[in-house]
Amino acid sequence: MQDRYNEMAVFCQVANLGSFSAAARELDLTPSAVSKLISRLEDRLAARLFQRTTRRLNLTDEGTMFYERCRDILVDIEDAETQVSALQSSVTGTLDISAISAFARTQLCQIMPAFMAQHPDLRVELSLTERQVDLINEKLDLAILISEEVIDQSLISRKLATNRRVICASPEYIKKHGKPKVPADLLNHNCLTHSSIHHFNDWQFRENDEIKTYSITGNFRTNSASALHEAVKAGIGIARLATFVTQPSLASGELVPLLTEHTHDTSNILAVYPHRKHLSTRVRAFIDFLIDEFTPVPPWDRM
Repeated sequence: MQDRYNEMAVFCQVANLGSFSAAARELDLTPSAVSKLISRLEDRLAARLFQRTTRRLNLTDEGTMFYERCRDILVDIEDAETQVSALQSSVTGTLDISAISAFARTQLCQIMPAFMAQHPDLRVELSLTERQVDLINEKLDLAILISEEVIDQSLISRKLATNRRVICASPEYIKKHGKPKVPADLLNHNCLTHSSIHHFNDWQFRENDEIKTYSITGNFRTNSASALHEAVKAGIGIARLATFVTQPSLASGELVPLLTEHTHDTSNILAVYPHRKHLSTRVRAFIDFLIDEFTPVPPWDRM
C-alpha cells in the first residue's frame, strides 16, 4: 500500500511539473528513479500515462483520468493529516484573501466578524477585484471567484454555492417602458452592461428547448456589479445580476424579476487555493467556515 501511495505522489508531481527531472529535484530523487517508478506504474496498469518526446511530456487520456483521481486521493490524505495536526495548533498569522467585489460586499463582509471572533489572533487582508487573480504570484492564500471550472490543475477548488443570475428592473422602469415578454424584446430595451467583463453582456436564455444568446446594449456601463445593482434600482434600465446581490431588493419589491421562464444562467461560486504540501491551519479554518456558511443552502436563498 505504501508503494502505491509513493507511485501516486511521484506520478502527480511529474504531471504537475511536466518533467521527470524537475519532479526528481522536487522529491530529492534521481531522474532515473522517477522514470523507473513511472514505467513500473504503467506496466502495472497496462496503460501509457504520458506521451514522451524529446521536448515535451504530456498526459494521455488515461493519464489525465488517473491524475484527477490520484490528486483527489492525495488531497484527502493531506486534509485528514492536516485536520489532526490543526487540533494541536492555534489559528494565527495573516490570511490573504481575494474575492469578487460584489460577493465580498454583500456576503463575505457580513460573515467575517463571526469568523474573526472565533480566531482573535488572526489578521485578515481582503482584496476586492473584478479580474482573475494569480494566487501564486500574488501570494494569496485563497480566492473566492465565480467560474464554471478552474482550469489550472495546480489549484484546488471547493464549490461553495451555485451562482444564479436574474434579469430584473425597477417597478418605475417597467411602468414607463413595459415588461419584455420574450428575450428578443430586450433588444428594444435599455440594458445595463459591464465594462470590464465583456462576456457578462452576452445573456443566455432557454427558448423552445434551445439555448440562445443575446448581446445586449444600453446607455449605462460600469465595471462594478454593485454599481449595476444601484443603477437598476434607480430605474435606468434592465440588468442581469447574481441573486446574492439582488435577493434583498427582489424580496422588498425594489426590483422585479423578468423572463423567469426563460432563465438559463448559472455558474459556481468557488473557494480556490494553491495545492500546497502543507495547508496552513488558518486557510483550513477559513475553508471549513465558508462551507458551513454557504452549503448546502446559501444565505441569500434562505430569505
